[in-house]
Amino acid sequence: MYLDGMMALSGSSRRLRALADETRLRILNLLLHEELSCSDLMEVLNMGQSRVSTHLTHLKEVGLVTDRRAGRRHLYSLSPGRGAELVARVLEEAAQAPELANDAEGLEALRARRRADARAYFDRVAASFGEQILPGRTWEGLTRALLRLSPRARYVDVGVGDGLLTLMLAEVAQSITAVDISPEMLRQLAQRAERKGIRNLTPVEGELEHLPLPDASFDVAVLSQALHHADDPGRALCEARRVIVPGGHLLVIDLLAHTEDWVREKLQHRHLGFGERELERLLLEAGLGEVSVQRAARDPQPPHFMTLVASGIRC
Repeated sequence: MYLDGMMALSGSSRRLRALADETRLRILNLLLHEELSCSDLMEVLNMGQSRVSTHLTHLKEVGLVTDRRAGRRHLYSLSPGRGAELVARVLEEAAQAPELANDAEGLEALRARRRADARAYFDRVAASFGEQILPGRTWEGLTRALLRLSPRARYVDVGVGDGLLTLMLAEVAQSITAVDISPEMLRQLAQRAERKGIRNLTPVEGELEHLPLPDASFDVAVLSQALHHADDPGRALCEARRVIVPGGHLLVIDLLAHTEDWVREKLQHRHLGFGERELERLLLEAGLGEVSVQRAARDPQPPHFMTLVASGIRC
C-alpha cells in the first residue's frame, strides 16, 4: 500500500512538472479542442519539428497525451480521465492569456487551410471527376439508395461529387439543392443540368459541417460518398438533420470501413469508411430515429470497396 501511494505521488509530481512549461500548456490547450498531428501543431505554434516532438513525447510519457496512427501520421489527443481534468483546471486559470488567444487564431487558420486544400482538390478534378473510378461508386448501390427515396419532394444533396446522383434525383424531385465546397464542381454540375434541360436544381457553395441553409427546409437530405470527407462526421449529420423537416428523411451512402490508406492523399478522404455500428451510432447521436444501416454493394474493381446505405428520420 505504501509503495502504491508513493508511485501515485510520483506520477502526480511528474504531471505537475510537465504542466510547468508554457509551450506544453499551449499544446495541451490546442488538444483540448481537437485531435492534431505534430505537423498541425508545428503550423499553429510556428515551431520546429524537433521542439514540438520533444514536448509531445514528454506529455505522452507522463500520461497527459495519447496518440493513434492515422495512415502516415500520428494524431495526438488528451488522455482521458484525471489527467484531462487536471489539464482543464490548470488551463481555466489561463483562459485569457494572449498566447492562447493567438493559438486559437492559428488553429482556425489551420482549419481554413484544410478547407482550402479540399476545395482546391475538388476544383482541380471537377472537369474529369465523372470519368474517375471512385470508391463506392456502383450502379447497384445508387439504385438501391434511390428506391428508398420518396419522389416529388424537396431534396438537398450535400457534397455532390461528380453530380451523378444529383442529376438523377433532379428527375424525380420537386426541387433539389446541391451543396458542395467546390465552386468549380457546382459550375460543372450546373452546366450538365442545363444540357439535360433540368430547371429545378439550385447550386449552393458550402461545407458539410456548416450548411448555409435554413432550418427545416427540405424533405430529404442525401450525403452520397460525402461523409468520409467531413472533419467531424457527427457534426455533418447534425447539420443534415437540422435542414430537414420533422418526419423528413436522411440518406447516407458511404464506404464500409477499409484499410486503403492511399485515399487520404489521392482523394482527400478524412476517414477510411465507417463500420455499420459506428454509422448507426452517429445517426442516432445526431437525433435521428428509425435508423437503418445495410451493406448495399461491392465494387467490381479491386480493391472492391463495399458500399453502405443508411437512413434515418428526423423525430
